Amino acid sequence: MSKVEEFEELRPLLFSIAYRILGSVGEAEDAVQETWLRFDGSSTRPASAKAFLSAAVTRISIDVLRSARVRREEYVGPWFPEPLLSDPYQDPAQAVELADSVSMAALLLLERLSPLERAVFVLREVFAFEFGEVAAAVGRSEAACRQLLVRARRHMEAGRPRFEADRQERHELATRFFDALKSGDVDGLRDLLAADVHLVGDGGGKAPQLAKAVMGAQNVARVLGTVFPLMSRIDVTFEPREVNGQPGAIFRDRDGKVLHTLALDVLDGQIQTIRTVINPDKLGHLGPVADAWAVDREVKQARRRMN
Repeated sequence: MSKVEEFEELRPLLFSIAYRILGSVGEAEDAVQETWLRFDGSSTRPASAKAFLSAAVTRISIDVLRSARVRREEYVGPWFPEPLLSDPYQDPAQAVELADSVSMAALLLLERLSPLERAVFVLREVFAFEFGEVAAAVGRSEAACRQLLVRARRHMEAGRPRFEADRQERHELATRFFDALKSGDVDGLRDLLAADVHLVGDGGGKAPQLAKAVMGAQNVARVLGTVFPLMSRIDVTFEPREVNGQPGAIFRDRDGKVLHTLALDVLDGQIQTIRTVINPDKLGHLGPVADAWAVDREVKQARRRMN
């Protein structure tokens, strides 16, 4: 097998590792590309391409994350990971771990960890690497990696997300939610929401947010039931899609450009959290991005015409 063939076979795994460490599609793709350059430029052929490439992409991602932390501390408003529509790496034996670890809730929990803790947790808990492989990847001893994992688990267990196990039930709930959203059925929306539901948006100061933070079933239902019928009047549409492994949708303007994504956390037959990402910097990998400010102006004009 040629170097190119070996790399392409492992590319899905490398991206999935990098994305979970970084929470950014663009940065993960850059880390994978840099990994290829190192692999291609190596004068010797490693005994294990998987071990070499996994270690390389992990170390690159750790370095990128360290610099990204400074930017995230200065971020305007809530910071969410870049939405991911499909995880390229699939492993039936680890399907649950992979799906849960890519959710918005899990990635936000990973933000609490140091870069080294995050890398160790991802490699060991999500991808089931042996401790020797983890140690080689992060440049620490096995004993140190075990300690890093203990600390990471402690942080993660305190807020580990739980989701509806039955994908069919989750899908049916999401379908009802989007039907009610489309029609502006405030009562129908409220019935699907947990009493303490949160609606939170990530605009990064670069787009008008649906909401910075709205809490409570009645408040969230009223906001959603008011805004989205107005958006439909100016030809904003949405397509239900899984977003980070959870029920969600992509919203588009009349020209089909991406306006924002929406993701739902579902537990115990109710929607617990609704997260929207409208920061244009985080949507470009999904296609051409809409002018959210122009859409916002049209929505306000539509509201005035109705009043």
